[in-house]
Amino acid sequence: MSEQFVVPEELGGARADAGLARLMDISRSAAALLIAEGNVTVAAGTVGKSAKLVAGSVLQVTIPERRDPLEVVEEVVEGLNILLDDDDFVVIDKPVGVAAHPSPGWVGPTVVGGLAGAGYRISTSGAPERAGIVHRLDVGTSGVMVVAKTEHAYAVLKRAFKERTVDKVYHAVVQGLPDPLEGTIDAPIGRHPGHDWRFAVIEDGRPSVTHYEVLEAYGKASLVEVHLETGRTHQIRVHFSALRHPCAGDLTYGADPRLAANLGLTRQWLHARRLGFNHPRTGEWVEVTSQYPADLRYALELLESGNA
Repeated sequence: MSEQFVVPEELGGARADAGLARLMDISRSAAALLIAEGNVTVAAGTVGKSAKLVAGSVLQVTIPERRDPLEVVEEVVEGLNILLDDDDFVVIDKPVGVAAHPSPGWVGPTVVGGLAGAGYRISTSGAPERAGIVHRLDVGTSGVMVVAKTEHAYAVLKRAFKERTVDKVYHAVVQGLPDPLEGTIDAPIGRHPGHDWRFAVIEDGRPSVTHYEVLEAYGKASLVEVHLETGRTHQIRVHFSALRHPCAGDLTYGADPRLAANLGLTRQWLHARRLGFNHPRTGEWVEVTSQYPADLRYALELLESGNA
């Protein structure tokens, strides 16, 4: 769709983004986005957001169709592999850079879209954009994840995660050597008081319990196995950061950027290694393991060789 706007006298000399916002009755940031995408032109060509409007000139505005942020886009997601395909559920290997489901502000690939693109028809329980999703992994975390195919499986698995009967095992490389080598971190987590997009250990946060065991010590960093009793957002990252042993590569939570660069890490070394749960129909125990992806294997090999 395209519209034309004649610049009135009172907007002559105004910045293009500010003037367009007034002409179209939209926010200045929305006007700036239209300009940045090359959707605003005058006779002389495209308009820059800081350009000055000329009274009497005609602005030609192309208004692109915006995708609903909650729309499920069916697509083939590279690296999204099937670890176990059951009549009631599917267990996947989620690659880094893939969200569990669509959400406002996220424009990348999703597990829901990837499974749809692969021909899977999953449970329709819950919101449409979260169909079949009974738990989530962060975009920057790879590993094993289960998605319900049937309504019954969705209800049973949702309850299992809520009642903490699922065995969630992660592997992480954390800086330094935790002391003791085996222990429990019991510290409440909530939104960081100074950063909306971060979390922190705070007095009035939600109860959060992390059990860990050091598997290998490499001097600069250690490989740890983590069992989650609760499932708070960024729980492992926040808890180890609070111990001053942040996940290697996790610059958001205080990791050393030099070590991250030496290890070739562009994200936190954190992987959902194993998932165990009772089959939603038979009750039999199901356990699935995910192998480390290439970037995490490479970093681990550098640590093992002493070349980090």
